[in-house]
Amino acid sequence: MTVTATSVDESAQSQQQTASASRAARLVRMVPALTAALSGVLLYVSFPPRTLWWLALPAFAAFGWVLRGRSWKAGLGLGYLFGLGFLLPLLVWTGVEVGPGPWIALVVIEAVFVALVGAGIAAVSKLPGRPVWAAALWIAGEAARARAPFSGFPWGKIAFGQADGVFLPLAALGGTPVLGFAVVLCGFGLYEAARLVVEGRRTRAVQRSAAAVALLSVAVPVVGAVAARSLVSDKAENGTVTIAAIQGNVPRAGLDFNAQRRAVLDYHTRETERLAAQVKAGKVAQPDFVLWPENSSDIDPFANPDARAVIDGAAKAIGASISVGGVVGRDGKLLNEQILWDPVKGPLQTYDKRQIQPFGEYLPLRSLIGAINSDWTSMVRQDFSRGDKPGVFTIDGTKVGLATCYEAAFDWAVRDTVTDGAQMISVPSNNATFDRSEMTYQQLAMSRVRAVEHSRTVTVPVTSGVSAIIMPDGTITQKTGMFVADSLVQKVPLRSSETPATRLGILPEIALVLVAAGGLGWAIGAGVRGRRAGDV
Repeated sequence: MTVTATSVDESAQSQQQTASASRAARLVRMVPALTAALSGVLLYVSFPPRTLWWLALPAFAAFGWVLRGRSWKAGLGLGYLFGLGFLLPLLVWTGVEVGPGPWIALVVIEAVFVALVGAGIAAVSKLPGRPVWAAALWIAGEAARARAPFSGFPWGKIAFGQADGVFLPLAALGGTPVLGFAVVLCGFGLYEAARLVVEGRRTRAVQRSAAAVALLSVAVPVVGAVAARSLVSDKAENGTVTIAAIQGNVPRAGLDFNAQRRAVLDYHTRETERLAAQVKAGKVAQPDFVLWPENSSDIDPFANPDARAVIDGAAKAIGASISVGGVVGRDGKLLNEQILWDPVKGPLQTYDKRQIQPFGEYLPLRSLIGAINSDWTSMVRQDFSRGDKPGVFTIDGTKVGLATCYEAAFDWAVRDTVTDGAQMISVPSNNATFDRSEMTYQQLAMSRVRAVEHSRTVTVPVTSGVSAIIMPDGTITQKTGMFVADSLVQKVPLRSSETPATRLGILPEIALVLVAAGGLGWAIGAGVRGRRAGDV
């Protein structure tokens, strides 16, 4: 048998074509995975310190595209990739001082919640009204992340990326769940609208009900945000007060700055005394009270007379009460405490931080983690204890709510200060551990959302920056730089009325979780009926 050169060439060409087709098929199969991961990155880019809030919409539109019509198993994997793309860069600051291990571990765990949401969204993607079910499922996932494990980690809530966005007024309507739901719904609605346009061009027919859902998914959040602006007001209802926020700075950034506790206390005293000199010279208004940050006195002033004397001197110099952030030992407990220090009477009131930070202020699974890496256990030698009462200081008739640093991420920890009568809110923080990372700006954005959510002035005194004064509409009127000593003085409005978000509390979140459960139940039921029909 003779094989001609032509047949050999044709065979080689056929093999090359087959290999090329196989490579192309593999690339096509990779498109959804790449899109999921990249849309997660796009969502990250929408968060502070950037003001690209609107990028959340195409991020969710792309996520809707990759999940539509998929099995729940595919949704699980694609959701995990979306979660990694979003959370890996968003939470990189968690490894600034402790290395990549804890950062990666946190992201791996948190992305599981996003994966489960992805599986749910894939399941409801075959239902009518799919943008509504999908958006509700996302909020249900956020609700779960805010509660577990280790009392939750709400960082990365969609609402916290919207401080500069048009949807922000919705925070006053239903808090972070309603604000986040509106953004996600609009993103999924945009995908549905684009899909229907493409489908209509191809088939010359569009299902009216699907078009109506897509249109409403985009229009309702926008119209709702415009209408909710009436809930946002900077008007003083209970007069005004002049406040001062002190940023004393720290000797150096990093976890080891706590070894220089006296220097941190001295820095904040020095900045307060400098402000007192400006007040005496008539350059700055006399504050009614002064707000120091978390950890401004890591020396317990109740146990150390020298620290007490220093704080006393600062309060007398400025002639006003100071809210001091201290580390206090009491009854065998270690407490992260705010202390109201009167210039004449000394300490009058205290507030103990309730939502303490796992792996920062206490170490879960200490024995297990110690067996893996003893260096981690040495970083948290003694666990802080939790407070059990809301923090509201009454200072010369003004009620000031306190949500210490990490607590600003938790809806309940801010809300109950307002329901307990707070006319303004202070978020004393210590971000020096995280150097110049994006964490500071992400946390500042949370405080802006809280200001609108409860229609309260919010002050953010921080040891090393960025300290700020935020109006009830979320506008920053003053802020400091990072790693500089500075003070902010301003007359701010006091308010006592409650927004719908404050009054409703957890109810909007519960409602959205029930919507998510209803959609998921419908999808599961439809799948079971479909399989039974197929068996018949």
